[in-house]
Amino acid sequence: MAVTAPSIPNYLVQAILVTLFCCLPFGIVSIVYAAQVNGKEQAGDIEGARQASQLAKKWVWAGFLCGLVFMLFYLGIMVFAAVMGA
Repeated sequence: MAVTAPSIPNYLVQAILVTLFCCLPFGIVSIVYAAQVNGKEQAGDIEGARQASQLAKKWVWAGFLCGLVFMLFYLGIMVFAAVMGA
């Protein structure tokens, strides 16, 4: 009975969503790392695939948090402008 190693997540979907909705520069970096995961895994470079996966995950979270901070900052400015204009 052959035991297969669990597949390494590539975070490509999350990277694309972060690129479209949160932070373009961080999203592009995360897409680049996410795209490397499957190729490295198929080539037998399991450690390289894990590193690319972890880097993709870090950049996805960095892009998400950057986008969230920007959106909250923008919302704060709009609320401030509405209060000052009233």
